[in-house]
Amino acid sequence: MSAASAAVAGPEELILAAKKEAAANYDRYMRSVADLENFRKRTLREKDELRQFATSGLMEDVIPVIDNLSLGLAAAKQQTEVKGIVDGVALVLEQFKTTLGRHGLKEVKPDGQRFDPNFHECISHQPSAEVAEEHVMQVVRPGYTLNGRLLRPASVIVSSGPAKEAQA
Repeated sequence: MSAASAAVAGPEELILAAKKEAAANYDRYMRSVADLENFRKRTLREKDELRQFATSGLMEDVIPVIDNLSLGLAAAKQQTEVKGIVDGVALVLEQFKTTLGRHGLKEVKPDGQRFDPNFHECISHQPSAEVAEEHVMQVVRPGYTLNGRLLRPASVIVSSGPAKEAQA
């Protein structure tokens, strides 16, 4: 309201105009609160849907692996030769690893590498003349990373260097 119109208008009109402005401001505030609440609910719903269906691509890629395992199991029941079963299972395992690899899973294979506590879990130290001290001698259980983030460290046996002779 300008100063000229304020001089012409009486106090009742000023109070009425202020009440109208306050009511309009309150209405805008209530709409904003409702919009924010609707946005929060929609975001939670979308986040939940995303979480539920985020793995759908992976699941679609794993279904053929399940099919091949089922076929292999059916063939194994009729097979008397173990080598054919072993070869079939090895092929399906490789298919499974390749499928998971396309989705960012990478196996941690530290054979012969220097022990790294960020990616390896030492379960034992053993003397070795062939493997340098503090290097991985044997992988007991492989580790895995997903898109660079460690999911499970590799369980390893670490060389303590050549065996030390007992002193008398």
